[in-house]
Amino acid sequence: MTQLNAVKYWLESGNRNLKSANRLVKQEHYDWGLFVGQLALEKLLKGIITKKEDKSPPPIHDLAKLAEITKIKFTQTQLKQLNEITTFNIEARYDSYKLAFYKKATRQYSQKWLKIINQLATWFISLY
Repeated sequence: MTQLNAVKYWLESGNRNLKSANRLVKQEHYDWGLFVGQLALEKLLKGIITKKEDKSPPPIHDLAKLAEITKIKFTQTQLKQLNEITTFNIEARYDSYKLAFYKKATRQYSQKWLKIINQLATWFISLY
């Protein structure tokens, strides 16, 4: 796969996941909406890494670490947000965390974090 094709893949896949996250939260599947929102940001960051570094991004899910690799300046608030959003990947995926995350992912909590995910995604997409 060429660099251009890889960047295109990450961007398109991230956009699809972002749309899915918004649909899931709208349909009151809050935990899965946040999980897919995390996945969208992960893919968008990996696309930025691929574009800037001309290499495959590392196979990690930690958004703050991926953000660091991009060499883009993030605020402390944004890094804290990325750290919180990273937990959605773990908490929705592993059985030992699922019930607690399901209870945590209320409508209000999910709408708050989905708004942040959308804001970050819009910024990431603008960097393409």
